[in-house]
Amino acid sequence: MLGKQGFFRHSVFPQAGGTRSVRQNVVCRRGTGLASLWRYLLAGLGLAALLAGILAVVYLTAPRSSQPAGPDVSRTKNTNNGLFVASFSPERGVMRQGELESWLLTLKTKAGVPVEGAAIAISGGMPLHNHGLPTSPQATDYLGDGRYRIEGVKFTMSGWWQLHFAISATAGSDTVLFNVVL
Repeated sequence: MLGKQGFFRHSVFPQAGGTRSVRQNVVCRRGTGLASLWRYLLAGLGLAALLAGILAVVYLTAPRSSQPAGPDVSRTKNTNNGLFVASFSPERGVMRQGELESWLLTLKTKAGVPVEGAAIAISGGMPLHNHGLPTSPQATDYLGDGRYRIEGVKFTMSGWWQLHFAISATAGSDTVLFNVVL
């Protein structure tokens, strides 16, 4: 019969080609613990990658809002019914808050022919503040080549303003809306 040491040496820690001592087993257990730590770390990273993938799929397939990030501030656009191409710009080239300004409205047909003799009515305001313009802008002069001087434009505060033009000419009646952001 084996003694106590023989039992541990031969029964508990058998190895191919011999036996291993208790001290060697402790070293092996440490190595196994480190390997387990790496397995947990890799599993955690795998789960994090899986979660990131799921979030990416949800983000990429979520419905988008039909509202643009901000108002269209184009200075040239087609009128609502497509009769004219309208351009709108400050006569001095810059917008100034709190000053009475003149702007130029240029009207051309789709073919690029200047629109002459148009009757123009102007309205507008600040849609987010729910108030109109502080002045009553008017088309005062025809400058030739489809250009009309609009006087009395005043933006009293910074923000999003709209100017709505109702145009009547030989080709028909149409409207256009310009957004101005100060």
